[in-house]
Amino acid sequence: MRHPHEQSNGLWLGWPGDMSALDDVERAEVQRHLASRRLVGVHLSPDEVSVFYDRIANSVLWPVCHDRLDQLPLRVEGWDVYERVNARFADCVAEVWQPGDRIWVHDYHLLRVPALIRERIPDARIGFFLHIPFPTPEIFFALARRRWLVTGMLGADLIGFHTRRHRGHFAAAVHRLLGLDAHGNEFDYRGRRVRVGVFPMSIDARDFAQRAESEAVRTEAARIRRNDTGPLLVGIDRLDYSKGIPRRLLAVEQLLVKHPEWRERIRFLQIAVPSREGVRAYRQVREEVESLVGRINGMYAVPTWAPIHYVHRGVPRSLLVGLYRAADVMVVTPVRDGMNLVAKEFVATRTDDDGVLVLSEFAGAAEELSEALIVNPYDVDETAEALHTALVMAPNERAQRMRALRERVTTHDVARWAAEFLDALGA
Repeated sequence: MRHPHEQSNGLWLGWPGDMSALDDVERAEVQRHLASRRLVGVHLSPDEVSVFYDRIANSVLWPVCHDRLDQLPLRVEGWDVYERVNARFADCVAEVWQPGDRIWVHDYHLLRVPALIRERIPDARIGFFLHIPFPTPEIFFALARRRWLVTGMLGADLIGFHTRRHRGHFAAAVHRLLGLDAHGNEFDYRGRRVRVGVFPMSIDARDFAQRAESEAVRTEAARIRRNDTGPLLVGIDRLDYSKGIPRRLLAVEQLLVKHPEWRERIRFLQIAVPSREGVRAYRQVREEVESLVGRINGMYAVPTWAPIHYVHRGVPRSLLVGLYRAADVMVVTPVRDGMNLVAKEFVATRTDDDGVLVLSEFAGAAEELSEALIVNPYDVDETAEALHTALVMAPNERAQRMRALRERVTTHDVARWAAEFLDALGA
């Protein structure tokens, strides 16, 4: 979103990080730096971040929206802090808002903000976009605060989702909670018209393509492939239980079982970027992934070759793009994902019209990227066969698929996504 923000005349409001250790001079310097980029800080205490971000947003809302009720804590506490933080964002909006402004609220951390802004600025034009899935009512209703959260979202004039499925789940929840039926894609709520729309998010495709053509990335890609004698498969994810990494590893193992000709030839490189390590569920998924990597490598590795290379750390942008360019097969197989921009980043970098994308049907991107090999990540055998198909695909078919994918990602980039949402909000 950096380039769309730079090209607008708007303000970006957000948490700037923990500034409690800074003295007055340092804090003033940070404020000046933020202001120069039209950024407005919403300051939170460490305790508020712990409860609002870790305990509620990432330990309650995230698992519910990704169909993982098994990850819910036995007792949910902290909704009062969630409301207080959302109110602080609403207060900050009210302080800087001017008549004619459009307000765009983002994601599950701020579900209450639209209604709280509406209380403060009744005539404001407010949009809300949910970057993660909205689950079926049967899953969402596990939350005791379900009605409170939905009425928070309905404070907006326009509510956006990545896919038609997510929009449909939300409409069903509104009907069951409030007895409201959608007329087309609109609800009549408290004397206002609330529209719900589908706006598949994208990336800055031009930036990724330009980076991919740079000499630095070409050198990085060649370095990555320097010692390879066979195909390279790549997975790049935050280390999150929604990303399906354990099942992906099992699919790689099954590929070696069913197609032993790939033993001592392929290399699967999994980048797992650390994420939310203060949350117990994330520590557990790390243990599971590392155990699987050790077991599979222990079973199939030889002194000169190992099937899986596992990296648990963040990677710089140059290496990320280099991996996209070096990969023969990109494996993006989340078990539930709102969109998944890694798939689109990979496509944008392949200006050479090569490489194959294996993509989960449970990623929002699957609705757009139909030329990928679409798989059910819960079916390990099917995913393994898709990997084999990708590895033996003819060069002309790879090029044909990639050209179609890249045309779609390039045409529907993040600038178009932002413009379409804001135009709809202003209509």
